[in-house]
Amino acid sequence: MKKGMVIKMELKIGYIPGDGIGPEIIKEAKKVLDAVMKQYGHVAVYKELVLGGASIDAFGIPLTEETIREAKSSDAVLMGSIGGDASTSPWYQLPPSLRPEAGLLGIRKALNLFANLRPAVLYEELAESCPLKQEIIQDGFDIMIMRELTGGLYFGERKTSVENGIRTAVDTLTYNEEEIRRIAIRAFDIAGKRNKKVTSVDKANVLDSSRLWRSVVDEVAATYPEIRCEHMLVDNCAMQLVRNPGQFDVILTENMFGDILSDEASMVTGSIGMLASASLNDSKFGLYEPSHGSAPDIAGMDIANPIATILSAAMMLRFSFDLDLEAQTIENAVKAVLKAGFRTKDIMSEGKTLVSCSEMGTILAQTIETIAMEVTI
Repeated sequence: MKKGMVIKMELKIGYIPGDGIGPEIIKEAKKVLDAVMKQYGHVAVYKELVLGGASIDAFGIPLTEETIREAKSSDAVLMGSIGGDASTSPWYQLPPSLRPEAGLLGIRKALNLFANLRPAVLYEELAESCPLKQEIIQDGFDIMIMRELTGGLYFGERKTSVENGIRTAVDTLTYNEEEIRRIAIRAFDIAGKRNKKVTSVDKANVLDSSRLWRSVVDEVAATYPEIRCEHMLVDNCAMQLVRNPGQFDVILTENMFGDILSDEASMVTGSIGMLASASLNDSKFGLYEPSHGSAPDIAGMDIANPIATILSAAMMLRFSFDLDLEAQTIENAVKAVLKAGFRTKDIMSEGKTLVSCSEMGTILAQTIETIAMEVTI
């Protein structure tokens, strides 16, 4: 901390190292967070939480009541990664309700995390990784996908039965107007901090749930006259993401569509190791995690890319603590380090400098010290 500076904020952060490469990437995210805290006079108070496979090993279940309590007592939670190799890990010999991912679903439900934010950003320095042609990506793109996380087909009633000797399965897609309204409000609020455009994606030409979705979104849009709102059918949106991704700012959609479109958008960037995510409830609380998995095949080798987790920490500062300047400092540091040619193995290209996971965290922390703005108290 600079001489004479007083502590401006104390941030109570729960952190979940998780499984696979999780402990490695969380360590680097904390390193970068601490560098930002030092530069701007804040203090982060960390509490380690156990979830997923690590919780199974320690307690026999993927999510404990203690972890839920500690998460609720935190201002925000930062997570590494959950899960293992389904073909070799003994975790996947357990019933589905006791596997690592059940812990993740459980904590989302316990914390009422209904809004999932998945940025898809193509960095100029990584344009060669994008599978699309240069004339399509042009100057790059910066998309925020807002996915409703607790309703829809994944949470509706379901059954499998045998009727007249034929196996039949039914899944129910249900939304009510309040579930739609709260995610729409969050999407328009976030668009107001970006480029003031929301593309609401549905299947209103076929589905009643989508027709209700479109109606409620229009009601919310009427209260945000400064933000442009358009509707797009999901099949067209999937096509437009590879035809002209730069047209999008905030994409708002329901659970299953968001699941599919966010994965498509992440692949369009060419590097899932760079993509953050957040899951928010109706307060300032959020759970922040990288979009990628636990990569157990490289765990402990110090070669994982920590940038997605570090950018998730930047999202945490912005959305849970309203520390936009501090978040922007982390994002600027990532751009500066990429421009300087530093690369982890997953994004390495000819002529660049290969660094380890821990080295990338250190370089980013050092870069923050050089670019952070002076704070006047």
